[in-house]
Order: sequence, then C-alpha cells, then structure tokens
Amino acid sequence: MTLHAGIFGYPIRHSISPAMHNAAFGSAGIDAVYEAWETAPDRLAAGVAALRDGSFLGANVTVPHKQAVMEHLDDIDSLATRIGAVNTIVNQNGRLLGSNTDALGFINSLKNEAGVNVSGLNVVLIGAGGAARAAAYALVDERVGELTIANRTVERAESLATELRKTGAETVSYGISDPDLLSACERADLIVNSTSVGMLHGPAEGESPIPASAISPGCVVYDMVYNPSRTPLLTDAEKSGARIVGGLPMLVHQGAAAWTRWTGREAPVEVMFEAAREALGL
Repeated sequence: MTLHAGIFGYPIRHSISPAMHNAAFGSAGIDAVYEAWETAPDRLAAGVAALRDGSFLGANVTVPHKQAVMEHLDDIDSLATRIGAVNTIVNQNGRLLGSNTDALGFINSLKNEAGVNVSGLNVVLIGAGGAARAAAYALVDERVGELTIANRTVERAESLATELRKTGAETVSYGISDPDLLSACERADLIVNSTSVGMLHGPAEGESPIPASAISPGCVVYDMVYNPSRTPLLTDAEKSGARIVGGLPMLVHQGAAAWTRWTGREAPVEVMFEAAREALGL
C-alpha cells in the first residue's frame, strides 16, 4: 500500500516540500507520496480528519493554519503548546499528534551548517510572528545569554518577551526603528531575521530589516528567508565581515525532523538539501 503525507497551506502551490520529501522517500525505498494540499480555512477540519486513515503517515502545516489546526488534533506536545503553533502532524494508529519542528530545525541548522552553539550568546531576533516564536523558545531552551526581540508592532515583541521572562530568560524588546535596537545589533553575537523582509516577490523585496552599519564583523547573521538564497541582509552582512546563514537549512532540517517522526528512520538530510536546491533552481 502506498502511504501518503502532505502539507496543508493556503496558498501552497509554490511549496518545495513535496520535492524534498519525495526525494527522501525515494532514497529510503519507502513507498510513499508527499503532496501539497491547498486548503482554504473552511476546509481544514475535513482535511485533517482524513489523516486518521491508515494510509496517511501525517502532514506538515504552514500558514495560515499553524494555530487553527491545533483544535482538530488529539494531542499536542509540550513544545508546540508553548510555541502556540503546530507544523507537523503524526498519525499514530488513527490518533493525531501535533508537534513543532521549526524550533529543532532552527537550532540544528545553526549547529550543523554554521557550527554555532547559542548557549550564552547575545542574540537579536527580528520579528515576533510564528517563526520568531519557534526560534525564541528554541534559543531559551538552549540557554542563550541575552535575547533582544524587535518587531514593528512593539506590543507583539513585548508580549513574547513577557512570556519568555517567565522561563528565566533575560529578554528585552524594542521597536524596529528604536536606536537601542541598532545598538543591540552592533553588540550581538547572533542576529536572526524571522520576517519576510527581503523575500523574493514579497512586499519588501530588495530591502533589509536593519542597516548594514548595525552589523559587526564576527557576528553571525541568520536570515530565515530562503528565496533568494542571498538576501540584502546577508549581502550586507557578508560585506561587513559577518558569518551568514540563509533560510534553506532551517527549511530542510525542520522537514527532516518531521520525516523522522513519520517514518521512525533517520532522514537523508543531504538528499533533501539537494532536492530543495534543485526545486529552487540553485
């Protein structure tokens, strides 16, 4: 019997997840197919319910469904509960378990692709949306030193910072244009952009979330945007002498973590990288 998995999103037609996961299934000799399921919000409940069938391994979930999907699941692990978002569903004999592999994908991409251990580091996180929440909780769990959260809507940054302070983390939030943010970037060991600024075909294509002058040599600059592979932020960072990490490693590592949960096998990460690069024309 051919097994099935896929990704719920709206829109979803440009997702590279099918290419990545199907390459992994093929490499592992698993008879399974991964598809992109464009799912309007009013069709999400029915789509998730269908996963209970024995032919489904599970699914990934992307915008705008990462929070809404939670009410349709039987159980949600502790990390996804804290983050407040699910990006992976596993079918366990008809019971649906929700988890979040974005946090693991973020940390693994830093460790494996950049050799960065975040423990004790001074970190600036730009953004306060779903991806930022996953990164923030991952950083706190890895015992980051100081975490500064910046967002255009200051209240969202303050809200996330307040949550994180309850874990004992030293967190501060600033507005994106606050001079204190630029000062925080200048002394940061790691700067993470979790916003869509610089994304191909996005509303802020060709832009960077911070000025080049705020990036110090020796800093690590991480941009979750994976298309283009070299965003304006990363271009500025490289010119400033910083080390750079693009968004593709996080995409692959979160996908690999999901794949392992579905199959019980170690994911063929390099195969997934190759398929993702090919799908993006890199």
